Amino acid sequence: MTGIKEVSVIGLGYIGLPTAAILAANGIRVHGVDVNERNVVAVNNGEVPFVEPELGDFVARGVQAGMLSASLENKAADAYILAVPTPFNDDYSADLSYIEAAADGIAPLLTGDELVILESTSPPGTTEHLTRHLAAARPDLDMDQLLVAHCPERVLPGYVMKELVTNDRIVGGMTPRAAELAKKLYETFCKAEILTTDAITAEMSKLVENSYRDVNIAFANELSTISDKLGINVWELIELANHHPRVNILQPGPGVGGHCIAVDPWFIVAAAPDEAQLIRQARVTNDAKPHWVITKTELLMSKADNPVVALLGLAFKKNIDDLRESPALQIALALAKKNPSTRFVISEPNVEVLPTTFAAMENVELADPADAIEQAGTVVLLVDHDEYADIQPGQLEGKQVIDTRGQWRFCDQGTIEEHEVMENIHA
Repeated sequence: MTGIKEVSVIGLGYIGLPTAAILAANGIRVHGVDVNERNVVAVNNGEVPFVEPELGDFVARGVQAGMLSASLENKAADAYILAVPTPFNDDYSADLSYIEAAADGIAPLLTGDELVILESTSPPGTTEHLTRHLAAARPDLDMDQLLVAHCPERVLPGYVMKELVTNDRIVGGMTPRAAELAKKLYETFCKAEILTTDAITAEMSKLVENSYRDVNIAFANELSTISDKLGINVWELIELANHHPRVNILQPGPGVGGHCIAVDPWFIVAAAPDEAQLIRQARVTNDAKPHWVITKTELLMSKADNPVVALLGLAFKKNIDDLRESPALQIALALAKKNPSTRFVISEPNVEVLPTTFAAMENVELADPADAIEQAGTVVLLVDHDEYADIQPGQLEGKQVIDTRGQWRFCDQGTIEEHEVMENIHA
């Protein structure tokens, strides 16, 4: 293979579509494939079917220039990038069915000299599994010629288009030649360092990165529950501790969500269950945090004069619409189900309608932030969207408040009175 001029990206989600768009912006003809017709139609109209800053401009320019298109069907290309989900099963093992389905889709098109890149975050050994799966589907081909590599994404939702260019990348090949060719493809848009290794090490590197984050978030979340019991402001505590030159405690929250940190550590636990003790406990600690928030909320609901509850935010992190593994969504659903006679007013600025999981609940409605707060006697901040940073102390006066993100430093957990608010502002 002398050069890659055409790439097929399988999966046009939060990672696949940005990757397709940035390749198209850098002179590669890209054909996107997705099982969701809504995504296909949106891309072909030059639109983005989810919230990701700057991505819309890339998609629109790519489609207009004839460098980016999408369909439900696979097309032959010089290289294939698989960016499909890898959820976990009930036993926390990885569900590789999406990867296998993507492989089955491209297998009939292979001639034996293509580059196949797996971007999906995967357990150790998945890239080898993909190679064997392709070999079984095409026994007529010399699979020694097929070039398979793993290049895990390392971007933060909300900053994807910047970080695709500026973040270092790790490329692991089933062979050194596969790694080098994949590196050359990513060099078309990535200006940071691209490091090559073998496939299984590349797979593990992504899992380790997210497990490191998960363990550190678990420490912060555990601090928050300890501080609450001892009557300590956890945000002040962490700020003070972080003045030590070798301490950098992360911020607590209502739990951990998203397609990476809430999932990836389980792949390590499944691969080495007896050894991954700390990683397992971090997952247990973070998975328990939503239940702590639910209990805390119900306690304050019982103290409020007004029975209406405002829940602010459903996404798994700020300023996006991604609800995957979202602790905020989990908390909202649990509270609404457990308290059917209580009215819950939900604010999520990045969605136009509530998820279908709320469809049968008559005690739930969607509102803008100010309206939700005005109606409520209890206010729970679950996501630190920018829209909530503008909330003024007077809007929370006399209400029961839980701030799981530390965005409202002017108030403590519990009832907010005007004199308390002002004291905290000037403290």
